Amino acid sequence: MIVVTGATGHLGRLVVEALAQKVPTDQIVAAVRTPEKAADLAALGVQVRVADYEQPATLTEAFAGAEKVLLVSSSEVGRRTAQHAAAVQAAKAVGVTHLVYTSILGADTATISLAPEHKATEEIIRDSGIPFTFLRNSWYTENYEQSIAQALATGAILGSAGEGKLGGVPRADYAGAAVEVLTGTGHENKVYELAADQAWSYADLAEAVARISGKPVAYQNVPASQHRDILIGAGLPEFVADMLVDADRAIADGELASGSGDLSALLGRPTTTLDDAVTALLKNLG
Repeated sequence: MIVVTGATGHLGRLVVEALAQKVPTDQIVAAVRTPEKAADLAALGVQVRVADYEQPATLTEAFAGAEKVLLVSSSEVGRRTAQHAAAVQAAKAVGVTHLVYTSILGADTATISLAPEHKATEEIIRDSGIPFTFLRNSWYTENYEQSIAQALATGAILGSAGEGKLGGVPRADYAGAAVEVLTGTGHENKVYELAADQAWSYADLAEAVARISGKPVAYQNVPASQHRDILIGAGLPEFVADMLVDADRAIADGELASGSGDLSALLGRPTTTLDDAVTALLKNLG
């Protein structure tokens, strides 16, 4: 049995849907905090179980009978280490034999502000003794949907990453890699650095948006302090603005790109191109 946590989130849902195409649905558990949001997954024939990172007893019940668990990292930045620790303890208690975790690119060496919780979680998993796989994901191209929407109106994509490049791909690519690890063999105690085959810059993103949409769009690089002020002025909380500015700093430093080739190797195909990702985002924007 395979359990997927955070199954009603953007990534978890894609994983469950893809798993349902490869294994019997009664062998898939969608572990969710709010079962009502998983009605579409239940309709696929998968089991829906309550799993709340803040309530360890629910995790033990959700993982019961599982051989493999995909621990999709929590979205609650600042609380994730403790939440993930509870999930690891539950997995160990019920005898899970393979724990797959969605981490961040270069988790053990990255200086991006999001990395420490991932690094700590990886250490907890290693210390548990459960055979593991770390899926160290780069950025999602979907992160830039709002920026693209604004760029179509203003003609500019704003950022402070300079000429830095990142290996962002759509969530579906990362979901496909997770499904391969969950259904394939030989992935135990492996660390995969997952990123686009071809890294791209914000200038590349702007060029693709302009070319595909037919509207004038260019990348406007600004100093980090100005970038922060712009984000706060747009209504973002200070901690979110700080996180985004730090992410651009990490991109400038090359922390969100990788030449490992791990993602395309797991997928058995090239990663989704920037052009195809932008085309999909523009379609979503109507």
